[in-house]
Amino acid sequence: MKKKTSVKKVEPKYSPTLNTVIMVENTLKNMNDSVFKVSAIKKELPKQVNHNTLMNILEYLENSNKIYVGLKGITWVYNTNPKLQEDIKKGTKLWIKN
Repeated sequence: MKKKTSVKKVEPKYSPTLNTVIMVENTLKNMNDSVFKVSAIKKELPKQVNHNTLMNILEYLENSNKIYVGLKGITWVYNTNPKLQEDIKKGTKLWIKN
């Protein structure tokens, strides 16, 4: 007689839609404070977002270097200024040469 093995059920992660990710990004970019808590983000969002979904979006934004999550809260750090991007490239080239 074979012994049955038990398999744990793995709960699927809450997967946000692209529209939800963009909505959260735009909200974070336009927030008045420089450091904010998750509760403040929830209040600023135009639509209600499931907490676990929001946490997954924040994890994605942190991994893609768009936000910084610190002890005091969350800060938007992504900058699309073309002049800044150009200066960073120049600085990187100078640093590699030395």
